[in-house]
Amino acid sequence: MQQPPSRRIEAIDLARGAALVAMAIYHFAWDLEFFGYAEAGLTAHGGWKIFARSIASSFLFLAGVSLFLAHGEAFRRDAFLKRFVQVAGAAAAISAVTFVAVPNGFIFFGILHQIALASLLGLAFLRLPWPATLAVAAVVVAAPHYLRAPFFDHPAWWWVGLSSVNPRSNDYVPLFPWFGAVLAGIAAARLARGAGLLDRLARLPAGAWSRPLRFAGRHSLAVYLIHQPVLIACVWTFAQVFPPPVETREVRFMSSCERQCAEIRDGAFCARYCACMLDAIEGAGLADAVFAGQATAELQTRLEDLAGMCTFDTDRGAPVPAPPAQGGSG
Repeated sequence: MQQPPSRRIEAIDLARGAALVAMAIYHFAWDLEFFGYAEAGLTAHGGWKIFARSIASSFLFLAGVSLFLAHGEAFRRDAFLKRFVQVAGAAAAISAVTFVAVPNGFIFFGILHQIALASLLGLAFLRLPWPATLAVAAVVVAAPHYLRAPFFDHPAWWWVGLSSVNPRSNDYVPLFPWFGAVLAGIAAARLARGAGLLDRLARLPAGAWSRPLRFAGRHSLAVYLIHQPVLIACVWTFAQVFPPPVETREVRFMSSCERQCAEIRDGAFCARYCACMLDAIEGAGLADAVFAGQATAELQTRLEDLAGMCTFDTDRGAPVPAPPAQGGSG
């Protein structure tokens, strides 16, 4: 006798829809920063950085859960290939568009690239016991802390995530450590199925209030592709009527530097340290490379040397130059 078809687990659609809302909030904040309405570096540090990583982790975890639900009992080749082509094609389109729009930070291996590759690699873990899959997930997450090497600095290996310096990209989600989140989702789904939790989730009623979120969760790829262009168009339109204040690149650097520094030191130290760094970068002739967002091992080494010097000078109270004045047209 054939088993009756399983019910769709609407709780997973709801979770995916909630993750999309969180992603839209983060992208809107990023757009405000990009157009100059928010401080430079706002979304790259502090709570916003944690928020972004939590969103990416939740998407990848749910991708692992969905992979197990779709193919954990039996591999459905046609359905898998159809979904893989859709995700991989969307990832390629994002790379092409961002290469034209923002060549200095184009998305060569973002979250859709990760999901496409993880879907292929994840097939090898669908039959493994969940403790084994979870152990591999832990290794994948820990790998960047122990296995980084100059060998991976070549652009051909940037997708791995083990280069000595992370390359510049507006969405960088390499294999290590992010594949670990997908494996954690596979392990969690396998454990939940064995404990009967998935059957209980399938029987949970979903209220009418959750219908928009569940709809977005069912069509997550389309929503992901559409929401950011819509947000950018809205902010751009607003900027044509109410242009943002213009700041020099030096002011933007100071703002971003002080925001990042404040995570570990006090405000007085950070103001002096960042002024020292700005003066040192300009004195070393590195300003254009730094402000252009270049990310090379040589530049990173020189910046680390300057940071060490400025930290020492600031701690011992050596005089540092005053921060740049507001305004200008840099």
